[in-house]
This record gives sequence, structure tokens and C-alpha cells, in this order.
Amino acid sequence: MNWMILPFKRFADFKGRSRRMEFWMFSLLNVIVWIVLGGMKMASGDTMAQLTAASATSPLSVYGVMFSGTTGILLALWSLAAFIPGIAVTVRRLHDRDMSGWWYLGFVIGSFIPLLNILISIGFLVLMFLEGTKGPNRFGPDPKDPTSSDVFA
Repeated sequence: MNWMILPFKRFADFKGRSRRMEFWMFSLLNVIVWIVLGGMKMASGDTMAQLTAASATSPLSVYGVMFSGTTGILLALWSLAAFIPGIAVTVRRLHDRDMSGWWYLGFVIGSFIPLLNILISIGFLVLMFLEGTKGPNRFGPDPKDPTSSDVFA
């Protein structure tokens, strides 16, 4: 559980490195929260028919259906609360691979390119699964090195 909430403790820390465990446990926490809140939303009577019946002329009307009601407000609050820590932990994860955090912006922009977006998303996932560089790099000490006292300082 500590790995899941560590990105909230390091809320806007874009410096340093994060292990794969921290990144993937935070991702798992987000999936669990979205499944639970989405299940609560469906249990409260909202259906996929309401989402598909949203106005075709206004693509943003889907958000009105999705974020309406008490559960929708909880979904919106969770999304806002996890937005900055999610970016920060991703940037720190890229730092662990000895890559600049600006690569994340490149992946986000690249994901909007039709046909290439699938390849870019797969490449990003593979990159997040790869092990970090061993020993210290330009972004800080190795977070897996237990002898380093300034890993989480």
C-alpha cells in the first residue's frame, strides 16, 4: 500500500527517480479506483445507453453524463487529485531510465497521431516495464540501492 500512495507524498516532485514498483502500483491504484467508482456509477442506474445517447454534435456531452451525480463528482475529484502525481511519477520513472521528462510530452503528443498512436503507446508501455539504469545517473542515485541514504531525501 505504501507504494500506491508514495506518488501522493511526492506530489509535485519532478526531480529524482522512481522505481517500476512505484509507477505500476500507482497505476494499479488508479485502475482500482476507476473500476470501483465506475461500478458504483453503473449500480446507481447510469447505463452505457446514457453515454451513447449523448449528443453526437457535442463530443463533450459525454463528460456531462460521466461526471454527473455524486459518483461522477467523486470520479472528477479523483481525476484531479491524481493528475499531477501521475505526471510526476511518470517523469521520475523516465529519469530512472536516464531519459529526460520531456520525453513524456513527446509520447503524449505522439499518441494523437493516427495509426502511429498504437505503436507509440506500446513503446511507452515497454519503456515503463524496462528496468532503470543501475547505479546513479544524471537524475540521482539508484532507488533500488539500499546503501544509498539520499534515495528518498
